[in-house]
Amino acid sequence: KVLNLFCYTGGFSSYALAGGAMHVDSVDISQKAIDYTEKNIAEMGENIAVRHHSYTENVFDFLENIPDNEYDVIVLDPPAFAKHHKVKDQGIKGYRNLNRKALQKVKKGGFLFTFSCSQAISKEDFQTIVFSAAAMERKTIRVVKHLEAAIDHPVDIFHPEGSYLKGLLLYVEH
Repeated sequence: KVLNLFCYTGGFSSYALAGGAMHVDSVDISQKAIDYTEKNIAEMGENIAVRHHSYTENVFDFLENIPDNEYDVIVLDPPAFAKHHKVKDQGIKGYRNLNRKALQKVKKGGFLFTFSCSQAISKEDFQTIVFSAAAMERKTIRVVKHLEAAIDHPVDIFHPEGSYLKGLLLYVEH
């Protein structure tokens, strides 16, 4: 059972379904994004589409209203919470709260894919944020893989903020 938060056009949802997920829930606050997701899933065929459900809802509200330990895999790919250094502290709080909520909803032995596209948040900052969220939730996690942009997204050495795409694949041990 997979939960794709901030699903946009449902890319992660589509891959999860194609990979054999028994059920996928996609959540986005934008009805237009959900419409795109529904269209993309429908194009995969009815036998796949029946395993999918979309929710047009604020992600934080959605997480508040579902049971703990509900999902085997959660994907968190939010919009930038800190586009500028002036709002970095606010972004840190947002990422920490979001990851705390997601960690509550992942089953023991599940996986969390968590991402940030905020220029003001470094890879090191993001890892610290996620680790502190896990500590606050008393969760034991393991980093399976550090994730970043593909090779077709080069970073200019004079613009290190161009390395804004970052993520972690985490195994939630407990």
